[in-house]
Amino acid sequence: MNKNNNMIAILWKLVKRSRKTVAVTLLVIVVSVIMTLIPPLILESVVNRLTGGEMAALSIAFAYLGMLAVSNLLESLQNVMLTVMGQKLTHSVRSEMCSKLSRMQAGYFTKVESGKITSRFVNDVDAVDTLFSNGIVGMFANACKVVGILVVIFYKSLGLGLLLLCVMPCLFAMTRHIQKRMLKAQMANRAAIGKVNNHVPETIRNMRSIRTLSIQKYMEEKYDVYIEESYRALETTNFYNSIYSPIVVCISSCIIAVMMVCSSMGNAMQQFFGITVGSAVAIIAYVGKVFNPIESIGMEIQNIQTAIAGIKRIDEFLEEEEAVSYEEEEIRGTDVRFEGVSFSYAPEHQVLDHLSFTVREGENVTLVGRTGAGKSTVFRLLLGLYEPQEGNVTIGGVEAGHISGAKRRYFLGYVEQQFHPCMGTVEDQVTLFDPAFDRETVKEAVRMVGLHEKILALPKGYDTPMEQADFSQGELQLLSIARAVVAKPKIMLLDEITANLDSVTEARVLEVLKKASEGRTVISISHRIHEKMQQGRLITIG
Repeated sequence: MNKNNNMIAILWKLVKRSRKTVAVTLLVIVVSVIMTLIPPLILESVVNRLTGGEMAALSIAFAYLGMLAVSNLLESLQNVMLTVMGQKLTHSVRSEMCSKLSRMQAGYFTKVESGKITSRFVNDVDAVDTLFSNGIVGMFANACKVVGILVVIFYKSLGLGLLLLCVMPCLFAMTRHIQKRMLKAQMANRAAIGKVNNHVPETIRNMRSIRTLSIQKYMEEKYDVYIEESYRALETTNFYNSIYSPIVVCISSCIIAVMMVCSSMGNAMQQFFGITVGSAVAIIAYVGKVFNPIESIGMEIQNIQTAIAGIKRIDEFLEEEEAVSYEEEEIRGTDVRFEGVSFSYAPEHQVLDHLSFTVREGENVTLVGRTGAGKSTVFRLLLGLYEPQEGNVTIGGVEAGHISGAKRRYFLGYVEQQFHPCMGTVEDQVTLFDPAFDRETVKEAVRMVGLHEKILALPKGYDTPMEQADFSQGELQLLSIARAVVAKPKIMLLDEITANLDSVTEARVLEVLKKASEGRTVISISHRIHEKMQQGRLITIG
């Protein structure tokens, strides 16, 4: 697929979807450009009459002021239409990206940091808004102004028109030079912002470990490196942005000076550049107007380069491989089978090598082995987060990766080593916003883990925001068990869930686990659980 094909196709589809808004915006731009050209012509007529000894009619003065007012109003309306169009397109792009996100493979979320994903949804999509509100459409409007003004100047003074045409290629070459430098700087800045967006939440999440290991200085220096990268990229952009406007102003002043000098010279030059006093006043106004949009185009180049950098990153996201949809198959029982399974995260790092074992329905087994042997990888394969490179992983005769996410929760209850809260209420921590679970179903799961009374004592009970709930580490682990069992899964996966608990809390959690495990197939990663609960068999991994 050609670079940016995804994004171009989406933008084109969005433009067609909003064609009425686009058509009205373009109409406003054209009318605004025409109205911008009229006031200097009226001013020319007034000055010519005054220099000819005639009195200018009061109606002409009112017409001049009226045209200025209408021109400014149309320019304001143009800005409003650009903002509306930009917001509509931005909303549509985010919707397309959210739709894509829901179809992504689970492995994408483990290999790409959350901060970088957030940066694409926020910063890069905002750049698309800039592309339309202050970029391409703005450049189109300013280009129309430049063309219209050049036509009038050619009509008034052929020599000045040709002079401007000689200057335009130089301005274009300078603009292209600045454009290339800005694009490179913007790409570097966006990469640095992505690193910062990932570094900050990672630092906050691991603050306890950072303080324990006394590596605050290291984390601070790492943050400074990312900020410095962004700063240097922005400095490059600001440098080119700062020199562009003075160059344009200087060129416009030189052109007006050359025009005035040539107009006062011999007959031939006067015929070539000759103009009336009124025309001179109008042309000076037009020259100022022709360089103002050119200067704006220079500013818009920066916005377009920012947007292009963002669009490239969005396009990379849209080209990511999606999860494959499989036809629903009937799951017969809960037997778990690994048959000749091989898996590696990288070609040089083989984690599982032709692993085979079977867990029968209702059986309780514990996976043991050295650190890094692949115990957690077994769980990831069962959860469908990855698919094996060789062999088969089946649950009830169906490939684990072929089970839909909606059905998977009703077959697999997963309790992690550490509880991961989500934004929302205490009840949301159990349901994970699944409307299939009503309050009574949630209470049943919470009562089983022994947290019902604790939650009722909170300010708003089950509706208490999670950040206001005061849960201990052990209670959070119990809440994690409630989250797993609320769907009444047939298989429980327990991943070192007592590793960070003291002996008293561990005993409480193990007591709850016995209840949660009744009538279910249980696969755990914890030799301690196996010893404490004194049941099931061991499966050695690695």
